[in-house]
Amino acid sequence: MGSLRVVVADDSVLLREGLVRVLGEAGVDVVAAFGDGDELIASLPELQPDLAVLDVRMPPTFRDEGVRAALRARELQPELGILLLSQYVEVAYASELLASGSGGIGYLLKDRVASLAELQDAVQRIAGGGTVLDPEVVTQLLGRRHDPLESLTPREREVISLMTEGRTNAAIAATLFIGTGAVEKNISSIFQKLGLEDSGSDHRRVLAVLAWLQR
Repeated sequence: MGSLRVVVADDSVLLREGLVRVLGEAGVDVVAAFGDGDELIASLPELQPDLAVLDVRMPPTFRDEGVRAALRARELQPELGILLLSQYVEVAYASELLASGSGGIGYLLKDRVASLAELQDAVQRIAGGGTVLDPEVVTQLLGRRHDPLESLTPREREVISLMTEGRTNAAIAATLFIGTGAVEKNISSIFQKLGLEDSGSDHRRVLAVLAWLQR
């Protein structure tokens, strides 16, 4: 596995250097390490790595920069393996990455990468096109496929059903004979019940629709 080329992005110097050392001991070639996702993205054309290991939360907002960088990296290099590492289970972000439908993806909790053998196995499986998820992530992913949707009100179900048809808020309002403000209130409630945090983009709407279609 010595020919496997890996890039790392983590804003913490200690964690970043620790990852470089551990990955090196696991038998991979860490070709570069960066403090944020933008630097990693910029390096892809030159380095052409096989796998990118990213922290979920990095500068500037420490919310979902690692996920954004991972999705962008896959757009630029579709065959690139992605391993996201996080201190916490952040199910919305795991769902978004998995929603791409392609393999070569991993989401692990930092504290649960217990051994070199475990990390080496994860890296090998992701590089081979497999999916590696922390058991706690799997548990919460399965939980949110059922319970949150059951908590939606009849009106919220009507709204999300129309969202799956790609309708705008104004179109939903016209169809249901309610105001756009009422539609926005229902959508906000849907996001809250599904645990979808606002990251300043439209991806929550996509994830809500995905959850509804997978019910």
